[in-house]
Amino acid sequence: MSQLPITLEAITVLDAIEKRGSYASAAELLGKVPSALSYIVQKLEEQLEVTIFQKQGRRSVLTPAGKHLLLEGRLILEAVERLAVRTQTIANGWEPKLNIAIESILQSKVIFSVLNEFLKSHPSVEIDISEEIMNGAWESLVDDKIDMIIGASHPIPKQKGIQTLYLCDFDPVFVVSPDHPLTREQHPLSNEIIATHRAVVAHDTARQWIANTTAVISEDRYFYVPSLEYKINAQLAGIGCGFLPRQRIQKYLRSGELIELQIEQIHPPMPLFLAWKIVNQGKALKTIREMLLARKAEIKC
Repeated sequence: MSQLPITLEAITVLDAIEKRGSYASAAELLGKVPSALSYIVQKLEEQLEVTIFQKQGRRSVLTPAGKHLLLEGRLILEAVERLAVRTQTIANGWEPKLNIAIESILQSKVIFSVLNEFLKSHPSVEIDISEEIMNGAWESLVDDKIDMIIGASHPIPKQKGIQTLYLCDFDPVFVVSPDHPLTREQHPLSNEIIATHRAVVAHDTARQWIANTTAVISEDRYFYVPSLEYKINAQLAGIGCGFLPRQRIQKYLRSGELIELQIEQIHPPMPLFLAWKIVNQGKALKTIREMLLARKAEIKC
């Protein structure tokens, strides 16, 4: 294979000349003699059969072709710099990227505050956030699509190698809009009465695993939504009934936009966890986990 004309050295030289405006000044910046820079540019122009710089007075300015070459070239320089930093990061025990799933049931404000603090100290670590519901989060963790779940719920999979730590509680409240027919029924409501009304259900995001239908009482009348935020809005609109996190809907309970109804079947608070695979010993995951646990009193559903 013939040697490619565009090298990292050539891009670096073009970048320096464009920034400094002259070969002499760029040579001083790079610790080279001006003739060395002229040779690199001349060779590049010959091989590409284009003119890269032209003189305007004492300054060397880029031609349209040169501008395009440098614009794309700078992206390459940035990518190479990121590659070097990430290589050093991995060598020091830090993961270059983390895939983290946040359970839809959790409020994300504190979580993102923690992640922001982490990134201030570790800007080279890339983080990819996804939103999952119930078994969808466990499925992604077991299949190595994510590195950690924030807000994982029971039941915890029996597969070996999964570690969990308690994070917070989900306090489920059975609520409807003020004009919902269930507000006119005798309380506490029986499961039989509730089952005759449409339930708003947040889709379990599991693709291969059996979907979890925890705290769903209705028998065959469902209105499915993709997240807890959609579920709240659907119930505010009066589309159906269902359980929602007490902390998340306090303002609607106070304003009367949602009404809490007493039911016969008690649903106690459910624990939510941080979950990850024991084999993942990376420093980035460990650090974020410790930062979340240090502020777990602030994390709410």
